[in-house]
Amino acid sequence: MKVYLSSDMEGTAGVVDWGQCRGPGAEYEYYRRLLQDEVNAAIAGALDAGATEFLVNDSHSSMQNLRPGELLGGARYLSGRHKPMYMMEGLDASFRAVFLVSYHGSMGGPSSVLSHTYNPAAVARVRLNGVEVGESGINALVALGHGVPVVLVTGDDTTAEEARAVCPNVTAVVVKRSVSRFAADSLHPDEACRLIREGAAAALRALPSARPPRIELPATLEVTCRNADLAELATRIVGVERAGTLDVRIADADPIALYRTFVTVVLLTRGYTD
Repeated sequence: MKVYLSSDMEGTAGVVDWGQCRGPGAEYEYYRRLLQDEVNAAIAGALDAGATEFLVNDSHSSMQNLRPGELLGGARYLSGRHKPMYMMEGLDASFRAVFLVSYHGSMGGPSSVLSHTYNPAAVARVRLNGVEVGESGINALVALGHGVPVVLVTGDDTTAEEARAVCPNVTAVVVKRSVSRFAADSLHPDEACRLIREGAAAALRALPSARPPRIELPATLEVTCRNADLAELATRIVGVERAGTLDVRIADADPIALYRTFVTVVLLTRGYTD
């Protein structure tokens, strides 16, 4: 049984500040260790439930945060920037389940620690078929395209709520509760890892009843940009239409094509956010 794991970092228990999840520095080195422990806890739980093969896609910042030699389960490690499928690179229909570890909430929803959606300097909020989503919901488009269920998400309480909007039966492990965008009440790291391991095992044991993300097709992404110039720039991409002063709309019957177009918008606007 193959498991695909996409790891971010802002959702790690204890992380509440950008300096803790951006290197170099002693703070980053400490918190990247906590992230590694949470990723390994998810793998350990999957091993408990019979998983045999893993691909870990490092999806945070420079996408080289984990130590490959310390990953459990003989996991393959997909790292580095400029991945065509970004946070979901490497996923295909051969996988039985998707894990989203250390994910965070969106800026458009309730308060969530270090909330953003892909690029906080360019993207203010995203709605999928009219529902507010964060990266978990957007990334679920790729899982749907390959027919693979998202069975586990870990992070704060807002992240859990947003993931359930698209994946109603997902096992959500809450390792911290957001107080504000830069404050949270976190579990002790050992307790967080214990719950993640238990959640991962339970999610895989329930796999026979799991289903791909619940997203009606054709699907529409409505993206609110941080300023009008970014919205105008986004319309240079085929399939992106202006929907307001700050808003653009992307629609497609193919969820993977929809995701690709969204990622292209993110990458195009990244250099124009001064």
